[in-house]
Amino acid sequence: MSEKCLQLQLQQSGLIPLEVELTVKQGEIMVLLGPSGSGKTTILRSISGLYKPSSGQIICNGNTWFNQKEQINISTQQRSVGFLFQHYALFPHLTAKQNIGIALGHIEKTYRSDRAQQLMDMVHMQGLEHRFPHQLSGGQQQRIALARALARDPDVLLLDEPFSAVDHQTRIKLIRELAQLRDQLKMPIIHVTHDLNEARRIADKICVIHHGKTLQVNTPDNIMSGPLTKEVASLIGHYNIFTGSIEKHDQALHKTYLKWLNYSLETPYQPDLEIGKEVDWVIPTENIILHRRDRPSKGERENPVHGIIEEFIPLGETTSVSIKVNGNEQYLSLSVPTHVARRNGLDKGGDISVSLLCERIHLMEKSV
Repeated sequence: MSEKCLQLQLQQSGLIPLEVELTVKQGEIMVLLGPSGSGKTTILRSISGLYKPSSGQIICNGNTWFNQKEQINISTQQRSVGFLFQHYALFPHLTAKQNIGIALGHIEKTYRSDRAQQLMDMVHMQGLEHRFPHQLSGGQQQRIALARALARDPDVLLLDEPFSAVDHQTRIKLIRELAQLRDQLKMPIIHVTHDLNEARRIADKICVIHHGKTLQVNTPDNIMSGPLTKEVASLIGHYNIFTGSIEKHDQALHKTYLKWLNYSLETPYQPDLEIGKEVDWVIPTENIILHRRDRPSKGERENPVHGIIEEFIPLGETTSVSIKVNGNEQYLSLSVPTHVARRNGLDKGGDISVSLLCERIHLMEKSV
């Protein structure tokens, strides 16, 4: 039996633009990440048949669900989709087990109770079979809603911000449970969120979406360390996004030098970039290292940058610092452990020096 696989290419202009191309494999969790209104839910609704895009195709396990050119658009009822919404939509007059059982109409009555119990066990809800939704916590209700979505043995599972209505600790627990379930489910899973931390915890791959367009698809680590454009870098939460120009290449040292303001920054070797070419570049906040007055280190010689503390905001164990680079209107953001900030006498208006880690500077094609 071949692996389950979902493939889609969707195009549409107008008020709800779409330019999407995705392939999601069996057992893979693809996270659609983007701000509100970016088209994430429209993509899910298109897959489920609740929305008909202008053109494109959707193929699941080799079966065509939608193809505008061939005028194929099978109904929602004919598509084998499990859909888990942000709001649980459980029937209040039915028990937890009955809410699952109502989705088991496709199997013989004699097997429905056992199958409902199997699904209860799968989502760790043993012993709560006879409770009504109002007697369950938000996390428990979401587990029952997930079991009901799986009750029809779908070919694909769609999750539309399913954890946004629960508290932080419950969200972390549900994310972990879903990650553990993926091997059992053996189906493509598409998970929608605008929460970057959630996406990084759960995703095998992240698809960054904006204005209905696929901007980049890759693993969480590759997306974070290698955004294709400054737009992607901004959408995934990078603050330190700048423009510079290629100054020179040093083959012996295996470095490419970037001219930025009055600095010459060492970056990873990229000899294919032309000398003088303008590029966008990014460095994650965690890869900007404070020059500590109490304990200087050798790392201070790596891309040192100096400035004035423009913003100093203690946030519990960490302090957010914004640096106005000396003599310029450019700002670097970093986080410093609060005890380190105190020990080094950091405060708004004070001098500060930092190093930008060479290997973590990422160069991108300059956006138009």
